[in-house]
Amino acid sequence: MARVIWKGAISFGLVHVPVGLYPASREDDIDFDWLDKRSMDPVGYKRVNKRTGREIQKDDIVRGVKLEDGDYVLMSDEEIQAAYPQSTQTIAIEAFVTATEIPFLYLEKPYYLAPIGKAGKVYALLREAMLKAGCIGIARVVMHAKEHLAALIPSGEALLLNTLRWPNEIRPAEELSFPPEGAAANKLAPGEMKMAEALIADMTMKWRAEDYADQFRAAIMALIHKKSEAGDTERVTPLEAAADSSAPSNVVDLTELLKRSLGGRGKSGAKSRDTQDDAAPEAKPKSRRSATAKPSVKSVAKPTAAKPARRKAA
Repeated sequence: MARVIWKGAISFGLVHVPVGLYPASREDDIDFDWLDKRSMDPVGYKRVNKRTGREIQKDDIVRGVKLEDGDYVLMSDEEIQAAYPQSTQTIAIEAFVTATEIPFLYLEKPYYLAPIGKAGKVYALLREAMLKAGCIGIARVVMHAKEHLAALIPSGEALLLNTLRWPNEIRPAEELSFPPEGAAANKLAPGEMKMAEALIADMTMKWRAEDYADQFRAAIMALIHKKSEAGDTERVTPLEAAADSSAPSNVVDLTELLKRSLGGRGKSGAKSRDTQDDAAPEAKPKSRRSATAKPSVKSVAKPTAAKPARRKAA
């Protein structure tokens, strides 16, 4: 079974749809672990003081934001939470738009949203209404101590959540040089355009994801198989994986909540939040929140360390 990585609810007016968030994509690269060639031991994380080269404990690490003059502002977890006291367990839909309005450049990472408990009916209602309207939802959600802009997309039986890049994360196209728009501006002859159009038409076909495969990965896997069959392998002690936990949730009074949502349009967001408890008496998981950093400062995270070794396939 797929592993749930987040639990919360889609906020649709005054209606809450309890959902679990699951990865919709996976990395399928060749997993080259780092090993000590002298002993075949895995090479893992190590928190190191960059000045002294000595290892330090997690409790001795604080978050700091570097200013332009070189000074740092230190911030505790409590200060970060207080600076942005927003719900971390809600996918708050702010608007509905047509899918073609969002450039591919903004798409980041997809996730599946599956209903929890008795939320199947309201989940289906939201999905079917969005499909009929031909639109997708634009929402905010906090995951992994960071706020994301996201697109809520109906796809077959599922609702997908595709995180989007913020506008300030997109590099301006003006930084690069491109040919001007238009055939005339590039002195393209009519005959050249016709041949290019004919070639494109000849290569145009229906999209089928299964028609494509990672040929580089296939070649490396064939080499791995060949070396394995020849007995050219080393024994490495595997690392243990972490456990997972889950919790149920429910949703109630769908018709009344929809009426109240329509009647409450245009009123303050504070009133909507005050009435959310009537929507779904769901369990409230522990919250994690994020602070918004100014563009003029650089974030200072934990010191960069070597790539951790993961379990190596036999």
